Amino acid sequence: MIDAYEDPGEPDCRGGWWYLWWLVMRQMTRSVVGALISSVWMVLLAATPYLMSRAVDDGLTGGDYGALAGWTGALFAVGAFNAWLSIMRHRTMTRVRMDANFRTVKVLVGHAVRLGATLPRRIGAGEVVTIGVGDVQTISQSLTVVGPGVGAIVAYLVIAGLLVSVSVPIAVVVLLGMPLVGVIVGPLLGRLQATETRYRERQGVLTARIADLAGGLRVLNGLGGKGLVADAFHHDSQRLRAQGYRVGAVTSWVQALGVGLPTLFLAVVTWLAARLAAQGEITVGELVSVYGYVAVLVGPVAFFIECGYQVSRGVVAARRVVRFLRLEPMADTGTRDAPAEPAVLCDPESGVRVPPGRLTALAAALPADATAVVDRLGRYVPSAATWGEVPLSEIALPQVRTRILVADHEADLFAGTLRELVAAGSADLDERAITRAVHTAVAEDIVRGLPDGLDTPIDAQGRNLSGGQRQRVRLVRTLLADPEVLLAVEPTSALDAHTEAQVAERLHTTRRGRTTLVTTTSPLVLDRADTVHYLVDGKVAATGTHRELLDGEPGYRALVARDENAEELTR
Repeated sequence: MIDAYEDPGEPDCRGGWWYLWWLVMRQMTRSVVGALISSVWMVLLAATPYLMSRAVDDGLTGGDYGALAGWTGALFAVGAFNAWLSIMRHRTMTRVRMDANFRTVKVLVGHAVRLGATLPRRIGAGEVVTIGVGDVQTISQSLTVVGPGVGAIVAYLVIAGLLVSVSVPIAVVVLLGMPLVGVIVGPLLGRLQATETRYRERQGVLTARIADLAGGLRVLNGLGGKGLVADAFHHDSQRLRAQGYRVGAVTSWVQALGVGLPTLFLAVVTWLAARLAAQGEITVGELVSVYGYVAVLVGPVAFFIECGYQVSRGVVAARRVVRFLRLEPMADTGTRDAPAEPAVLCDPESGVRVPPGRLTALAAALPADATAVVDRLGRYVPSAATWGEVPLSEIALPQVRTRILVADHEADLFAGTLRELVAAGSADLDERAITRAVHTAVAEDIVRGLPDGLDTPIDAQGRNLSGGQRQRVRLVRTLLADPEVLLAVEPTSALDAHTEAQVAERLHTTRRGRTTLVTTTSPLVLDRADTVHYLVDGKVAATGTHRELLDGEPGYRALVARDENAEELTR
């Protein structure tokens, strides 16, 4: 099984089938052993009716009790050996499934790390959760086909060969049975793939909505939007349930045929063998063996159908994994150096200019418009943005990341002590730097309120902190990074007015002479900005100080005054 630190290898992303084959090839020896053990196990199941037929014909019918005892002993020995093989088969196939599970998880996590900040911009959180929780398990289960699946085919052929020695007509019926099963079940498996794909897509949408609800329930309650979102969630869940019923309908037919067809198969062959025995063409012992062979064959046929069902679902899951693995981070084609001195950041698409050494604010009726500007200026999406007249896309990405920091108000908080959390891996930060950052973020009360101050453990995502405390902790971490250019998205949105005013004042003082851009509609923050850009439909509609825009722009005045008709006034 794959080691926790072992390289999982380069996955084959040409398609779902190719990915499943890659998982098999990465553990080829174990897969071959699993197929071999499963094949021997199923073939020895067929040995039982053969041994019984010899015991009947040679022992009971002939009155030879020595032969009867010998065949009975052989039957016991084969049964005991096969029981041990069954244990080894299950153990081996469990390792095959676990290897596929862990290998896929490692591949997914590794690729998520490579995508970095590109990940949330390329795929929804719900889709990632659905892949990590459901699809990985489905893929691992589908690899059962390399063991019992292969064994079912081998046992089927061996039993057909044994039946030839008993009766050619019966052997022909058995040989034609498997293709007939494929003809009947095949279209259902194709339909299952289609319905399962749509179900997984809807499941991802609903999971994303659940994540949004969990993260913003308190805000929704405050804004009175809980009922609206609940209605949307109810509608989506009903659509998912309806799609689940469609998947269940196809699945029920597949599973019903998996039980019904082998049973019908057994009845047909037994009836045919009984007629031949009545006509004297086969012996009673051979009749017993035929019944035993076909009774054993019920298992391989059922395995074959079950494996087809699992593989169909596994292909759907593998396609989703492959689609995720095909996502690429934004290409770094930059070869030029960043400006040696502080320079203007410019976004031609919106008209926003961020002068060096000043505090600039973006105010937009739609927060997404301001966030889009930050993404372009931070080079998280392709754009025509420039830095000191140099296209941002032509500057080497490591230089951009070193000197320009985008601080998202929902950035992840990892588990650890508060000191480790705000230091973000920097071991050379002294106490004075941390104290200054805590003071600027007005976070002294957070440190004082924790049992061990900065050494108090903080849960992942800051779950043992309030929303306002989490926002100030993120601001402390940002200030300790001390970037040359700071692009902050809604850094004070969860703070009360008194705290927000203090943060705005201290941030303006601390970042004096450093380039800073904040997106906000808070008049307390806007009043401390050197320059304010007012955005309408993603474009700069007016630029000036906060008070100049209050006097000259009715739409801006309505926006920062929290007027309920602000959006209409800005159009």
